[in-house]
Amino acid sequence: MSEREVLLLTRRLTKEYRLKNSFGVSKKQVVHAVSGVSLEIYKGETLSLVGESGCGKSTLGRMLMRLIEPTDGQILFEGKDITIYSEKQMNQVYKKIQMIFQDPYASLDPRMKVRDLIAEPLVTHKVYPTKEATEERVKELMHMVGIRPELIDRYPHQFSGGQRQRIGIARALALNPKLIVCDEPVSALDVSIQSQILNLLKDLQQEFDLTYLFISHDLGVVHYISDRICVMFLGKVCEIGETEEIYDSPMHPYTRFLLQAVPSMDPEKVQKREQILAGEIPSAVNPPSGCRFRTRCPYAKTVCGEKEPELKELGDRKVACHFPLTEG
Repeated sequence: MSEREVLLLTRRLTKEYRLKNSFGVSKKQVVHAVSGVSLEIYKGETLSLVGESGCGKSTLGRMLMRLIEPTDGQILFEGKDITIYSEKQMNQVYKKIQMIFQDPYASLDPRMKVRDLIAEPLVTHKVYPTKEATEERVKELMHMVGIRPELIDRYPHQFSGGQRQRIGIARALALNPKLIVCDEPVSALDVSIQSQILNLLKDLQQEFDLTYLFISHDLGVVHYISDRICVMFLGKVCEIGETEEIYDSPMHPYTRFLLQAVPSMDPEKVQKREQILAGEIPSAVNPPSGCRFRTRCPYAKTVCGEKEPELKELGDRKVACHFPLTEG
């Protein structure tokens, strides 16, 4: 894996929010949304971020786009630290990094026709000298994602949810990006439509050598589309590894419990399940000392509360646990 080209990496990326009272005055309390995340995204791969709601997945994805400003840490894209870039410099980066949003109903302006929605990035960056050339590119993109070009003058409400997400994908592809952040792109769609969108994403990735950061809580979807998986809990990375290795032999207790929670029709898998995780997810305002998962972990020992585990390499895997599991 070390021989592959790193397209984007983060170093100790952190996001904290200071809580405010009803008068807008800051309190001393701080929400630790993302805490010191360091990871690499390799060119041409799909790296998936998984974890329970509130673990910091979407916050991390939006920080990579600078839609949310990090509190601390670095984001290096193609070897350059974009956390120090000005707005003008970031406009150039947005030609190479795009985003597909979760809700196709909310991410498309209902007052704009499809031609204008898809053409918006092309017009903003002045890619083509004429309206005719821009329209030709829009029709090409529509065909690419499976929308008939003759529907170019329709509004978003005249399309189904799956078609709207295809329009969002076409818009993300308009500038020929290298990296696309996919923030739960199929979670708002029917199951039958989800598979169509996932297959489209995989086909486009192969055709245009795209790199995806895929954010999802659906482990079935993640298993299908991912090359590698990054598991997060309460703003911290628990485990990173190849998809099949993670599914076959999870090394972090949280990863194991997360996978065991997936419904299965296989009696053997059901029989092998350990107890379901007990208790509530700790608060991001006052996370536990040491390992943040220790209050829910049946394997926790004294050291887990005294010392935060580092994300260490174990073979082809990276695991943040004082007592990593040896059996899947």
